[in-house]
Amino acid sequence: MAKKPTAKSEFVLFDVLYEDGSRRSNRRVPGELLGGLDGDEPARKVIEQQDREIAEKSGQPPLRIKSLQRSGGKK
Repeated sequence: MAKKPTAKSEFVLFDVLYEDGSRRSNRRVPGELLGGLDGDEPARKVIEQQDREIAEKSGQPPLRIKSLQRSGGKK
């Protein structure tokens, strides 16, 4: 029996470099937020929000993002 089609949410993965020198890889950002005139800039806002939620749960201050790069991209 064939499966019913489901809506797929496509994500773009980012590597994040923080000002303290730490790095996090493969942070997920919904693909529909990216592109257009702003390019990848909306990804920064999404990742900053994720960081605030993580920091709130851990009781530590969120780290400041130094740079973002798509995972697997050229350096």
